[in-house]
Formats: sequence, structure tokens, C-alpha cells
Amino acid sequence: MTTSDAAASPSAPTPPAAPPVAKRVPVERTHHGDTFIDNYEWLRGKDNPEVVALLNAEQAYTDAVTAGQEQLRTDIFNEIKERTQETDLSVPSRKDGWWYYSRMVEGSAYSIQCRVRAEGDGSQVADWTPPLVQPGVDVPGEEVLLDGNAEAEGKPFFSLGGAAVTRDGNLYAYAADYAGDELFTVRIKDLRTGELLPDTIEKAFYGLAFSPDGGTLFYMVADDSWRPYQVKTHVLGTPVAGDAVLYQEDDVAMWTGFGLSADRRHLAVSIGCSEFSETRLLAFDAPERGLQTLIPRSGHILYDAEPFLWEGVEKVLLTHDRDAANSMVSVVDAAEFAKPPAEQHWSTVIAHDESVRINGATVTATHMVVSLRRDTIERVQATPLEGLGTPGQGAAVEPAFDEELYTASMGGTEFEAPVIRLVYTSDFTPPRVYDYVLPAGDAGGELLLRKETPVLGGYRPQDYVAEREWAVADDGTRVPLSVLRRADLPRDGSNAGLVYGYGSYEVSMDPGFGVPRLSLLDRGVVFVIAHVRGGGEMGRQWYEDGKKLHKKNTFTDFVAATDWLAGSGWVDPARIGAMGGSAGGLLMGAVANLAPEKYAAVVAQVPFVDALTTILDPDLPLSALEWEEWGNPITDPAVYSYMKSYTPYENVRAVAYPAIAAVTSFNDTRVLYVEPAKWVQELRAVSTGTAPIVLKIEMDGGHGGASGRYEGWKTRAWDYAFLADALGAVRLRQPAGQPRTNA
Repeated sequence: MTTSDAAASPSAPTPPAAPPVAKRVPVERTHHGDTFIDNYEWLRGKDNPEVVALLNAEQAYTDAVTAGQEQLRTDIFNEIKERTQETDLSVPSRKDGWWYYSRMVEGSAYSIQCRVRAEGDGSQVADWTPPLVQPGVDVPGEEVLLDGNAEAEGKPFFSLGGAAVTRDGNLYAYAADYAGDELFTVRIKDLRTGELLPDTIEKAFYGLAFSPDGGTLFYMVADDSWRPYQVKTHVLGTPVAGDAVLYQEDDVAMWTGFGLSADRRHLAVSIGCSEFSETRLLAFDAPERGLQTLIPRSGHILYDAEPFLWEGVEKVLLTHDRDAANSMVSVVDAAEFAKPPAEQHWSTVIAHDESVRINGATVTATHMVVSLRRDTIERVQATPLEGLGTPGQGAAVEPAFDEELYTASMGGTEFEAPVIRLVYTSDFTPPRVYDYVLPAGDAGGELLLRKETPVLGGYRPQDYVAEREWAVADDGTRVPLSVLRRADLPRDGSNAGLVYGYGSYEVSMDPGFGVPRLSLLDRGVVFVIAHVRGGGEMGRQWYEDGKKLHKKNTFTDFVAATDWLAGSGWVDPARIGAMGGSAGGLLMGAVANLAPEKYAAVVAQVPFVDALTTILDPDLPLSALEWEEWGNPITDPAVYSYMKSYTPYENVRAVAYPAIAAVTSFNDTRVLYVEPAKWVQELRAVSTGTAPIVLKIEMDGGHGGASGRYEGWKTRAWDYAFLADALGAVRLRQPAGQPRTNA
């Protein structure tokens, strides 16, 4: 890119005479002696025709303001489409004598769930070699379990929220969301006849599992505040109204879920928050005993439990934080849990290490498999079960990969399998699916490549570079950055830059390939992922240092990352944008208040920008569950004061804000549309600048936006076009010697 190209001014759209202005209806909110006047709280009335009319007017204004970006959006959408092999399929996974996989067909928005019969009894590695299933090629014996395109026909939204198959392979239960509110309709299909059973469950939550005999379906139910709190059992052929509650969690600050143990001998009900948890097991061979608690929540231990049988002894593999901030792994005889906690004997399998974060552990019939994080990188290790927790414990083995920055994660496996499924990716390596042969004696340890996701359009990984850099926060903390760019980009201080962040709930922004991002990189944008405190990249303490009364570290770390980019020599400091979603949207609002002058544009996706109002009302979706992340401002004046000092909506001030796009969905149940709607109104009312501030709202979408892959591509193209236009990064770069084209 030449200097003149780099400095290309963004288009200057001609907006309508004025953006929509919401009426001001002052509502007082008083806590701990402090009163806040909220002029736009009335926008919470989702059924109010005035609210719907305002939101439609907001979208019309957004369409008008961004009309000049239409061609750029189309170009980016087409680039995504041209790089994606639209007719494709997943790598088949074996379960109970069948290979299960999904197909995507060009022109279709949703996947098709399929299966074919497996050969062999599963005792040999060869039995776990997936069949050759090729895009667009019929497979002999293929059965279609569910065609998402047929399910979505005539509906404004469709998303598959989970599925389960009986062990005999005869029945298939699936959960479908037709509104975007993440509440599902569960249906059961007889795969022998293709007919749906009359059993239909409405408003279920995530989570489905069959009992071993296939006669009972377990499912989750959420309460009125969208908190999963009941595990229910449906006996097939009986009225749904009579479904029994296996477990109900009444603590509004606790989240409940369930799953099958690795060996499928137990149903494990997990109850917890970010700081402690509780696991209750239902043994399928002794259901009359009911749910058995392992470690009660009163122990204030955060743990995951995996029960298994070894040489006739019931054991439990524990990943826990007892005297181990980064977690460790122990193995315990199940009988120990009947003793008082102080008398229980736990054998250490993996000791605590301040430089290694243990994410979780599971078992196969022969090995323990552990997911861990070292040097910010997620990786997988396997250790033989023989001698586990004793001086004779075998050595852990870890598949080796060539790249410095990558992600290797579990892709699922069967308990009896001699292999485990791994998914490998990096910022510029498309996802690869491997089967890793578990070591046995002197054999095993091979990585068997099953598939690398194809990328079309002449994509070459060597055209791009991913580097680790470090920003320095105000308190001296070194903040890791992932810096992504074109390999041929000149370091001449003329380029555009984008800083992306999240920084909450111990979620890590791990290296991962993304086709849409290439469209920004090819326009000369330096893309920086800021691994700020509040995430999990640097261990548990990294998370603790970015939550509750340390939350502002998340925001100042992001500003430090921006300062690093501005001074890196790669970009023009006047051409830096910021982007983040959900809790990362709160981050966007906070940094826009902290340092509006540092950004030319901000895209806040489904942004949690009115966090204090939300968390002060435990009846709103998920509010009580958020207390472990942000603190409880209802009972704690210090938390209230601290949150009020950074919550974006309440800290909008009279400064010149950059161009801002708040992107939301009307049916989002995680971050309600009202938060960005209020924020945008307040920004426009107070900002002293002239940059556009818009609300893009999907009236038929949920937390992830509209449904279907093409709508998802359009959403990402919209976001990137808004940023690229504001940053003056609309022209495609071409390799040296090739003519330049415009986008």
C-alpha cells in the first residue's frame, strides 16, 4: 500500500436530517444513598409499539448512514464466500457402531446431520479410521438424521441447540430454537421409520441425554430469569406435563447443567459459579440411590469430576482448586467421599504449577486426557491410567506441533477408542482434525491427519504473519498481544489498525483461523488481539486481576494495547479502531469513555453497556449469576460505587466520541437489546463530536445475530465494512507485481 492509499479518507455519508430521538422519561434508581436518573429505561418495554417503532427508526437511520458502505459490505461478503468451500462436511465421529457427521451444501444456510454404519468392533485403530466422505458425493448407506434447511423453512430463525442418540441407534432427540431466545423445542425422531414421536418438549434449555435403555430423556429447564435450574426426566410415551424434576437448584447465583460421564455409567449434574461448585452423580446401575453429592458446595472448592471404574474400584478423577489457584488433578476412590472432608485421601496426579493452568481432565478406557494451558497456549496431554496417582504413574505425552502460537483442543472421543480426536488451528492455519493414537507400550503416539479445512481463493498462509508482542499497563503488568498482519505490509507508520478484546469470565482469546478476518488484513489493517486481564490466557490469577474490584484493569490493559499499536511503527495513530462483543462490548463502552481520542471507530457487538442496571435487578436474565464476576452491587456499597465508576451507560461524558456502531438483536436473552439502545441515545445526546453513532438491530436474531451461515457472513461483513470505512482501509492490497484493485 502506498502512502496515498494508506491515507485514503473514509467516505463521508450524508445522514438523514437527524437520528431518531427517544423521549426522555426520567426514572430514579436509588441504591446505597446514591440516586441515578435514567431517562431511557422505558425502552425496556419490548411489547410497547413506541419501542418497536423507535428500534425500526434506528435501523432505518443506520441503513441511511452506512449506505455508502454497501459495495464494501458486498465485496467483503463475496470474499468470505469465495474463500469458503460451501459444499463441505465434518470429519465423521464414531459412536455405538455408527459414524456421525454433518454436511453443508452450496446455497444452503444450515447443516444436514448424517450417519453411516461403522465397520469392525472398535478394538483396532483401523476401526477408528473415518470413512472417506467427500463433499458432494453420495455415501452408500447414508442416513439423514436432520436437515436444518428443512427445519428452518418458513421460519425467521433456526438454530440447533443439541442432540442425543440412544445407544441402540434407533432414536434421535434434537433441540431447535425458532426465535433466537435460546429456548428450545425438543422432538424425538424414530430413525427406523423417519417418523417423529408425539413427545414434544417446549422451552427446554441446553442439554439432552438418553438413559442407557433409551426409555428416558434428560433435559434442562431455565427459570424466568433464563437461569438453568431444573434437570427433568421425560419417560418416552408419557405426557410431558408429568415429567419429574430430578434436580432443582434454588440458589439464584448458581448455574446448573448435566452430562454423561465418559464411560456413560453416570449422569453428572454440575452446579456452580465461577468460584466454587458441586457435582451430583446418578449411577445408572443403581438409580434407586438417587443423586449422590461428591464435594458439597460448602467446601468452596471449584472442581470437575469424572467417575470411572478401574480394576473393579470406583474412582473419581478430580480437577480442582483446593490449595491450587491454577487447579490440579487428583484421583480419589469413590468411597472416600462418604468420609468427612478432612479424612479423605486424594492422590495427586498433576501437582499445582503456577505456570500451568489445568482446564479439565477426562478418561478413556486406558488413559487420562488433560487439557491445559502453558505459555498462553492451550494443549492436550495423555497419561496411562495404569498406576495413576501412585509412584509408578506413567509419563504424560503431548502431541508436538511446529508453530509457536496455536491452539490444540479436544474434539471429542469415545471411551473405548484407542485414539482421541484433536482440533488444531492457529491464526493462519485453517482447522485441522487429527486422531492421536494413545501410546500403548512402545507403540502409538502418532498424529493421524483426518482433515484440514480447505480455504479457496488462492489463500496462502505464508502471506500473513502472527507475532507475540507485549504491552505494558500503567501498573507495570506486561499484557500479551497477538499481532496479525500481511507479511508484505510496510512498517512505515501509515497503516490502519484494529484492537480486539474480551477479558471476562476467564475466557481466552486463543489463536484460531478466521476467513472473514483476512478481508481486513488484505486491506492493510494490523489486527491486534489484546489478551487483557479478566481473560484466562495467563492463568487463574490473570482472571482474578480483571474481575470484581479489579475490573478496571481489563479496560486499562486494552488502552495500553492501543498505545503499543500506536507506537509500534506499523500504523497511523489516527487510524485505529476497536471491536469487542458481549462482555467485550462493555469493554468497548468503557474504553470509549476512557480514551475516545485514541480511536477512529468502535464496533460494540451485543454490548453489555448497562451492566449496573442489569445486575441490580436479580429478576433480569442471568443477573444473579453475574455477581461472581462483577460483585454484588445490591448488598455491597463498594461494589456499587466501583461499578458505577466504569459502567459505560452511566459514564458517557461531553467529549467527541469516535464513530460507534452498537450491534444487537431484539431477541437476545443474554444482553438485552435495551442496553445498547439506551447507550446510543445517551451517546448522541452528550457527545460533542460529529462522528456517526448508530444502532444496528436484527429484529429476528439472538445473541449470535441472525441465523444461518450466510446471514452470519453478512453480519461480519457489515461490522468490518463499518470499521474499514472509518479507518480509510477500503482498498485491497495485492502481492508485489500484481495490479491493484479497489474493493
